[in-house]
Amino acid sequence: MRSPRISTPAAGLLAAAALLFAFGGPVSQAAFGTPTASAAAPSAQPSAERGSPYVSTHLYFGTGRHNGNPPITEEEFNKFVADVITPRFPSGLTLQEGRGQWRDKDGDINREKSYELTVMYPVREAAARNADIEYIRRLYCKTWELESVGRADVRAQVDF
Repeated sequence: MRSPRISTPAAGLLAAAALLFAFGGPVSQAAFGTPTASAAAPSAQPSAERGSPYVSTHLYFGTGRHNGNPPITEEEFNKFVADVITPRFPSGLTLQEGRGQWRDKDGDINREKSYELTVMYPVREAAARNADIEYIRRLYCKTWELESVGRADVRAQVDF
């Protein structure tokens, strides 16, 4: 049986990672809960004790359209945010512009300008917020004849 061959750059990276792990550094200290000098403030509380239980929902909006239709413009998307999303989440939201890629129902890979929307809300509001989020997703798809808006929900401890 032949032993695996590791190229010089890969061997160097493996050696560096082994040294960092063995002798410590920010990654190993964080991984094992060892406080660094700057993080060891006397009044620091563990993150589990700080904040309140929230849900952080991330929605992924593509702007590419089917059947030769032009992409959704920045102005159209901003109007959708102002008219549909902001009234449902007036306390705040975060929008990030990105480049998305996904496989459609026909198996084609689509690359497009996209937006990630993040909204956070207390866990106790999850049922009511779910209705708002699903309304937003359905309306966006219906308005521009799209297949889907991606959704990811994450539990978080949040403090403002």
